[in-house]
Amino acid sequence: MSVAYALPTMDDEIRPDLLNVLIVDDERAIREGCREVAESLGFTTLTAENAAAAFKHLESRSIDIVLLDMKLPGANGLEILQEIKRRRGEAAVIIMTAYASVHTAVHSMKQGAYDYVTKPFNLEELRLLLGRAAGHVKLATENRVLREKVKAHQSFGNIVGRSPEMEKLFRIITKVANSVHPVLVLGESGTGKELVARSIHFSGPNRDKPFIPVDCGSLVPTLIESELFGYAKGAFTGANRSKEGLLAIADGGTIFLDEIGELPIDLQSKLLRALQEKEIRPVGSTKPVPINVRILAATNRDLEQAVQQGTFRKDLFFRLNVVNLRIPPLRERKQDIPLLIGHFLERMNRTLGVERTISDEALKLMMTYDWPGNIRELENCLDRAGALTSGPHIHIGDLPTQLQNVNRPMLVISEGIGNNGVVPIAEMEKQAIFSTLKRVNGDKLEAAKLLGIGKTTLYRKLKEYGHEQ
Repeated sequence: MSVAYALPTMDDEIRPDLLNVLIVDDERAIREGCREVAESLGFTTLTAENAAAAFKHLESRSIDIVLLDMKLPGANGLEILQEIKRRRGEAAVIIMTAYASVHTAVHSMKQGAYDYVTKPFNLEELRLLLGRAAGHVKLATENRVLREKVKAHQSFGNIVGRSPEMEKLFRIITKVANSVHPVLVLGESGTGKELVARSIHFSGPNRDKPFIPVDCGSLVPTLIESELFGYAKGAFTGANRSKEGLLAIADGGTIFLDEIGELPIDLQSKLLRALQEKEIRPVGSTKPVPINVRILAATNRDLEQAVQQGTFRKDLFFRLNVVNLRIPPLRERKQDIPLLIGHFLERMNRTLGVERTISDEALKLMMTYDWPGNIRELENCLDRAGALTSGPHIHIGDLPTQLQNVNRPMLVISEGIGNNGVVPIAEMEKQAIFSTLKRVNGDKLEAAKLLGIGKTTLYRKLKEYGHEQ
């Protein structure tokens, strides 16, 4: 029976009726089920039961979204994915697999897949995924050059991510890279603020000019002043020669002021004057030095609150905040975690000369963790696990304690069940499942994650218990 849905998460400019969805699966029931959901959302659909039929559609039609079964008879799913991306690079390919192989899913995303879904999936899950994919196609079409740079990990400084939040960030980076305005990069510690600043600089027309980072939070005030503005010979004890300031050295380039919120108030005044007058006065000198430099600044503090508290100058805040970029914390873009893990493991394997992989259970656990230290914590976690593991696979036991203890369901066992109060294992398992389902308000996907089991296993157990699905 056909069910009508409202399109989720897609803005008013996205026209589903203008997008074509290709469904590739050797099971007719799967093809028809996916077709019904896609058409209820307004998409135009085509179906194929094998690779040859899929390629024929790709030759004759413009395909925007592909639902691709990874286990087609006589065909290699990854090879089909690569051929689809070669013929229609902007298509959003959603991998369908009944094998729930996270290894395959991570590898397919590294090869260009947009996302994956494991069978059996429910209609709501597919509906939401198609909605997100439509938004992705819109962004990809508008930003073809940007996507190629991100995929190649070149001009954007190894920033990894394909979530909607990161695609929005990449689009803004592209726009501000070609301007000369100051940019304020906001984000929690470990989110990659310096990577974003480098991306802005090296994606712009002055990429061949210097990029100089300055950590305002780690240097004493006098040292920051002499570093930024330079000093004249004899300006202070030990100044046996003149030193050129970084603001002058970076002629035509970029100065990145990290942790700008830690800059002392008197230096804020001097920096503001330098930006307004486009010149600096070295310490101990009366001669102005012209500067031609772009300022990028970053902070994990609330600068507007700092302005209200009198610890940050309002006029400097307005000068730096011409454009601001907010980097989302990792907990807000968890769908990027498998891609980030694949990126760090690949780098680890190149460095160590060994082949490290991560177990499905460990990856599932890492997907439930909120990562308060963000990408830096994730990278350190994998480095630690890679050093501790005794084999090629990273398991849950190799992960830090705070991850191993995350989201463990609380189970209360009723007294008196079984003989002499002993609870049979089957009953403990049943109570664990129902206790977790109650905790997450019946969300089976979330319950499966918390329990550390696959969706298929959970559905099978519920069927055994006679639970209405």
